[in-house]
Amino acid sequence: MTTASFSRVFEIHGGDLANAGRVSTEIKDLLKRMGISPEFVRRVAIVSYEAEMNVVMYARHAVLALTVTPSAVLLDVADEGPGIPDVDLAMQEGWSTATPEIREMGFGAGMGLPNIKRNSDVFSLDSIVGLGTRLSIRVNV
Repeated sequence: MTTASFSRVFEIHGGDLANAGRVSTEIKDLLKRMGISPEFVRRVAIVSYEAEMNVVMYARHAVLALTVTPSAVLLDVADEGPGIPDVDLAMQEGWSTATPEIREMGFGAGMGLPNIKRNSDVFSLDSIVGLGTRLSIRVNV
């Protein structure tokens, strides 16, 4: 693993199902090239994929800031979207506001936020209805 910090910013576009998963794949590849352990890479890949898919399915646009330090990977995802009216409800496994079209494609099972929390060492979610949602995630090495 590197001893220096690394950071990069990615843009995610809402509704862009053709490119869904591209950012999380880039993150996974970066971490592998840095020599980070496969178990750790797997956790970060899950977290980044679920966050990316939430943006694609629900928001208009987001910026995902990735920071890799010797002790952790930090992801900060700030979207421009509808916001989450009831965060406690959204954190329950199986709860989803996915459209029938999204569900027909195999997404929207209501596992995204619970999976992010489960694979994070530190997780916070702030959401303002009508403005957007911000996820701050830390996965310790």
